[in-house]
Amino acid sequence: MKPLRIGIIGYGFMGRAHSNAYRKVTNFFDLEYHPVLQAACARDEGKVKAFAERWGYASIETDWRKLIARDDIDVIDIAVPNNLHAEMAIAAAKAGKMILCEKPLGFNAKDAEKMTAAVEKAKVANMVWYNYRRCPAVVLAKQLIDEGKLGRIFHYRANFLQDWTISADLPQGGAALWRLDVKAAGSGVTGDLLAHCIDTALWLNGGIKDVNAMTETFIKERKHNLTGKVEKVGIDDACAFLCHFNNGSLGLFESTRYARGHKALYTFEVNGEHASLKWDLHDLHRLQWFDHRDPGIVRGWRSIHVSDGDQPYMKNWWVPGLQIGYEHSFVHQVADFLKGLETGTPARPNFRDGLATDYVVDAILASAKSKKWTKVKQVK
Repeated sequence: MKPLRIGIIGYGFMGRAHSNAYRKVTNFFDLEYHPVLQAACARDEGKVKAFAERWGYASIETDWRKLIARDDIDVIDIAVPNNLHAEMAIAAAKAGKMILCEKPLGFNAKDAEKMTAAVEKAKVANMVWYNYRRCPAVVLAKQLIDEGKLGRIFHYRANFLQDWTISADLPQGGAALWRLDVKAAGSGVTGDLLAHCIDTALWLNGGIKDVNAMTETFIKERKHNLTGKVEKVGIDDACAFLCHFNNGSLGLFESTRYARGHKALYTFEVNGEHASLKWDLHDLHRLQWFDHRDPGIVRGWRSIHVSDGDQPYMKNWWVPGLQIGYEHSFVHQVADFLKGLETGTPARPNFRDGLATDYVVDAILASAKSKKWTKVKQVK
């Protein structure tokens, strides 16, 4: 196997998820390229050193510019807050590095445009970590839709519900809570949680034409971890929006961090003229399926246990009937990225796909502010 030397920036939740995928991928997938954990980078030397030792990175850096400049790095993995994505990705592209970037792609669509232009000018391989595309049941849903099994699509609905920010005593900002700081995150649940729902929807059901959205910030002020002062909260705590898809179907999306009892409830449902399907992250190895063409006496929702060798990705894992989980979606994403390098057919979502999602996010925020239907800029 050919070595592909990874330089990762960031050691948090996503840094661990990505590193785990790099370590496992060639144990289960036959690939021409083999990830080598070459260097981990973060500002805190002590913490990045501990991270590197735990996951097996050969070296560390505390300056991401030095990491990008190294000749022994092939891939830059960006796993840091949203406001840092653009500068790092553009610099990496100019240095000729392949790039895997956490979602959402840019701090906003303007940044995402610059990032997309940079990787396309440099002609470097690129991908955005929208990992839910790699859950086998979601890929099966894509397969059924593309085969026309649902017929004409009428409705797409999705939600992503959490409850971890309800306490007014929770501060904002800093390493652990940057998602609550608008200067680091750009937006709240819209860019964090709904971005996942939007990417999946664009992949399954095609482009979104326009949106009508509302957002709410329930707790208006929080103490900031970096300044120690009580400051205005700039992110959205909740968002709901309606949309028209380019194929004529209607969309309904909701996300909040104020749904008590939900830690990470991501679901979607698609209704077509012949059939419907739905998926739930809490039961991610199953796809729910209803086909109106079934005989009436047995017509009803069925639960498809996605674990067999002829179903997406599953031949690489265990025997039929044994399920896989969240971490495997990242392994699949790395496998597809490496296979794309091998075959010359780049894996997706690439930066241009990430830009499409950022266009929708920007339109949602604009619509919520104007309280009007807002057109979504289309990726050419």
